[in-house]
Amino acid sequence: MEKNTIMFAGSGVFATAVAERLSWNKNNRVSLYSRDKNVIDDINMNHQNKKYYPTRFINKSITGFTDLTEFKKADYIFIAIPSKAVLPFFQSIASYVREDCLVINLAKGMNADGSFVTSQIPAQRVASLKGPTFAVEVMNGFPSALTFGGRRKDYINFKKNVLPNTLLLLDYSDDIKAVELLSVLKNMYAIAIGLVSGRFNSPNVDFLIYTKAVKEMRSFLKLYGYDENVIYKYCGVGDLGLTGLNDLSRNRTMGLMLGKGFKIDTTQTSSTVVEGFRTVKLMMAQTNKEQNLERYFPIVHALYAFLYEGCTIMEYESMVFN
Repeated sequence: MEKNTIMFAGSGVFATAVAERLSWNKNNRVSLYSRDKNVIDDINMNHQNKKYYPTRFINKSITGFTDLTEFKKADYIFIAIPSKAVLPFFQSIASYVREDCLVINLAKGMNADGSFVTSQIPAQRVASLKGPTFAVEVMNGFPSALTFGGRRKDYINFKKNVLPNTLLLLDYSDDIKAVELLSVLKNMYAIAIGLVSGRFNSPNVDFLIYTKAVKEMRSFLKLYGYDENVIYKYCGVGDLGLTGLNDLSRNRTMGLMLGKGFKIDTTQTSSTVVEGFRTVKLMMAQTNKEQNLERYFPIVHALYAFLYEGCTIMEYESMVFN
């Protein structure tokens, strides 16, 4: 059987973890691209990526490369770089990407104009993988789940040919934009859950806000005209649960700190600012385009008032507990 040639655009924490898991399928030939020659040399000579996993070895079959022309060999390209870098990077490799290559987006985030990462990828076949997956858990080999957003034929072929023996599980939606949107929204709602967790340290309160957040996320799917039922996939309730209720989450942790009274830079000039802050601005702008939507999105309006308009934590609580 001919091997699947799988290439990652990026060699960071999540890219390395997913590459490791895909290498468990001996029919996959997996490689990582990086501009950093030290990272590539480490992968090829030491079977490590010490920049991101200083104490771990990776599968000896995984290779690294710096030559962009290598992408012409790819059957599958995984995009695992910051969302703002996707378009310029893909433009640099577009002439090497074969028409039959499936480009799979792992990057999370929206552009300043509210468009999705997948909309920037000028390839014939594009898909998205999103779900409740902390990179360290993937790297450690635990069973992990993702939603495949894209064409059903691509989903079936990917699941059948690439995933055997990896312990990576999939569910499916043909609404790729719904999958992308939910992966963005969960960061914002993780901050909201973290805020009340910092104040109350109560499972009752956590799940009160979690349930409200699920309802709002479904309302956003409806507002955008996407498939509302995608909320029940791994990329929906699954990813929100992981990100909003687990202290490994940066967005939840930021919310916890805010809830305990710490001051956080929300000007987006700090490298510590997490994805959820910008999402609050984007979603607030989206709801403001319509009339009388505040009652459908009380958490978003409360977050915006707290993060950007100086309302107190008590005022925030009165809005979300209403």
